[in-house]
Amino acid sequence: MGDLSNTQFFRVEPGPQIKAEEVLETVYQALREKGYNPVNQIVGYIMSGDPTYITSHNGARSLVMKVERDELVEEMLKSYILNKDWE
Repeated sequence: MGDLSNTQFFRVEPGPQIKAEEVLETVYQALREKGYNPVNQIVGYIMSGDPTYITSHNGARSLVMKVERDELVEEMLKSYILNKDWE
């Protein structure tokens, strides 16, 4: 056994950051493939925080829970503003 009188340091490398845009695209496609209305389901998830609004198809549910809901709203709003050409 090693010397336990000294503080041990461990370096943990962060995993790759997932982008809200990629999450929304994956979740949207998974919901469409399963026959759901993606807009209604995503809004339901964002408003309630209940992940059962998102299908587990293609890992969409576990993926959407890796991103904060406010980040999803921010990404959608940015996309909406760009699409409307307000900037």
